[in-house]
Amino acid sequence: MTEHAQIIVLGTTKSGESSLVVHTLSDLWGRRSFLVTMSHKTAAGLFRPMSVLDCEVTPNRKSDLWRAGKFSRKHLLSGIRASLPKTAITMFMSEVLFRTIREGGRDERLFDWCELTVVTLDAIESDFSNYPMIFLLELADILGFRPTELDLAPFVGEQFSLVRLFLGSPAAEALLVPMNGASRSAMCEGLLRYLERHTEARIDIRSMAVLHDLFTK
Repeated sequence: MTEHAQIIVLGTTKSGESSLVVHTLSDLWGRRSFLVTMSHKTAAGLFRPMSVLDCEVTPNRKSDLWRAGKFSRKHLLSGIRASLPKTAITMFMSEVLFRTIREGGRDERLFDWCELTVVTLDAIESDFSNYPMIFLLELADILGFRPTELDLAPFVGEQFSLVRLFLGSPAAEALLVPMNGASRSAMCEGLLRYLERHTEARIDIRSMAVLHDLFTK
């Protein structure tokens, strides 16, 4: 018996010539991976980081790796597809979620927030370079350990004054806080170490270098 589900793509792993494992955050089962039969070329266009998809899932009592198929895009996310910097941010977001969210455990609030986060990024037309830091701070809140200035002080070092601005501003204003690429990278690294401490997960983000290159002014 199949079930309709919504998923947010966190990454993929090839499995043979015509199949792959799609790592997702799902609305019904939380963090879960699915086996998909599809050419790798088709999959590359469909399973982009942070894509929000509708699909059908076939649960299997004999295996933890269920099959999924009949995918359709819930949001076109054309603003992200047309922007290399936005694409880099979604890569960053998906990597962070992949490293911090554990398998299982449905959390509807987390799924809804992730969907809103990527849709919001898609809609912003300019001044989105600070979005990764807003994402990390909101993620900490969603995961249940909302940081204060004192909590973050040991992790952010010279970026403490900027962190205070972020914590004391709504997201729309935090996007406009003036920063250069080096400051953004340093602040991101500090916030990642804070998340690492509280989730007890090792968070190595390969896309950090890409973000630094794109947003250096």
